[in-house]
Amino acid sequence: MKTQFHESADLLDMLLFTVKVIAMSESGDKQRIANAYQDARSLVATIGLDDEGSARPRIVACFERFNAYKTADDVAAAGWILTAIQERVAERNLPGWQQLRKIVKGAVRELPRPGRTALH
Repeated sequence: MKTQFHESADLLDMLLFTVKVIAMSESGDKQRIANAYQDARSLVATIGLDDEGSARPRIVACFERFNAYKTADDVAAAGWILTAIQERVAERNLPGWQQLRKIVKGAVRELPRPGRTALH
């Protein structure tokens, strides 16, 4: 049975992989990630929490876009997964959420300012 500790560990693994993608990307790819991240933030702002106050609908929407970009082997997938992780961590009910939040914030700081995107 998976516990919240397992979920935290899985999120950390995904987050570290995403940070590595960002760190190893050249400027054009970083811009694509930043634009995707901005699009993801804009999308989640339009999606409410579920009846229990969970961000699950937002997270699912980000995972759907993440999967599409990942299938296309597009680095922009990193922006969508970063937002999904950020939304889950923001629920503040996982062990170590504060440390995960620090890593998320650090990853976001490594992104350039987003340019004009499909949603902007």
